[in-house]
Amino acid sequence: MLATLMPAGIPPEDEALRLAIRAFLDEHMRNVPLSRRARTWQGFDSAFSRALGEAGFIGLTLPQSLGGGGRGYFARFVVVEELLAAGAPVAAHWIADRQSAPLLLKFGNEAQQREHIPAICRGERYFCIGMSEAGSGSDLASIRTRATRTDKGWRIDGSKIWTTYAQHAHYMIALLRTSGDPEDRHKGLSQILIDLSLPGVSIKPIVDIAGDSHFCEVHFDGVEVSADALIGNEGDGWMQCTAELALERSGPERIYSSLVVLDRWIQDVAAAGASATQIAAIGELTAELAALRELSIAITARLQAGDSPVVEASLIKDLGTSFEQKIPHLLVEMLSGPPDAALDPEMLEGLSYALQMAPSFSLRGGTREILRGIIARGMGLK
Repeated sequence: MLATLMPAGIPPEDEALRLAIRAFLDEHMRNVPLSRRARTWQGFDSAFSRALGEAGFIGLTLPQSLGGGGRGYFARFVVVEELLAAGAPVAAHWIADRQSAPLLLKFGNEAQQREHIPAICRGERYFCIGMSEAGSGSDLASIRTRATRTDKGWRIDGSKIWTTYAQHAHYMIALLRTSGDPEDRHKGLSQILIDLSLPGVSIKPIVDIAGDSHFCEVHFDGVEVSADALIGNEGDGWMQCTAELALERSGPERIYSSLVVLDRWIQDVAAAGASATQIAAIGELTAELAALRELSIAITARLQAGDSPVVEASLIKDLGTSFEQKIPHLLVEMLSGPPDAALDPEMLEGLSYALQMAPSFSLRGGTREILRGIIARGMGLK
């Protein structure tokens, strides 16, 4: 059910983190070109993630006893907002920090938590998400990759696709069928922790239109894992996965993918003297961004209160990715001019990347059609 979202503010103690993360970014992002910063949460840099972890900016929502910051979701909101606004390369630690570690904290056993969460907080251990499959499209409940019980644990056979940076990840948390058939839908699904260095795991990167390889196919051919690789209870995978998706879809990362390009254009316009058309476009985008940010903060307040706002997270993801997609297309219009007009090569390179990636914004993390189905059900319309 779609709950009423109340306006919320970032607490002063969390807002105070902004100066510290900006100082860190000033040191580590100085002179990084726009073409690299435009990649931001698709940018993989393990040295940057380790430095971020050493500075205490990873695992802010996790307990201090496990190496985390012992803070709340507002602290992470501030840090993520600043990282994305600067175009920082966050992909290495991103998934583990955002959802894998919180999932293990909520559903994992003590051994799993102590093995993985401190390393995640140090920016040294990377995770990927094993949900989508080639034969299932956006119908996640119809997955066929199976984990079969053995004398020693589980044997895994099947494949996953669109798995972000699996080629660099140490572990995957995979949604697998442990009983029944695909027709059983949500029943019989479990989450299992898979060491990607095990025999029988093969990973094939998928090259995108920009020449990068952040998506992968992952195949499992008789991969043997121990019994304690199961996360939570067998058969609870769908419930756990749903809770995880609320974390994946709710944050500022679903709004800010094109922000560094927009910010650079506004700086250039301000230096050259803005036209009435440019001022109107800046006003339109700023107003929309402000509204989306307030919505994201309101959902962060729900997370802070211990809720799992799955429907509300779907709403911000749908609206936010539409905004992200609008930016590069609008900037193309704004930069149109006489054929011989001089354009900044760096700006063109960053904008070209954002334009190429824009179609994927409404696909990754759940397609627009699936999200709107979730929203419609939450509103009682379906």
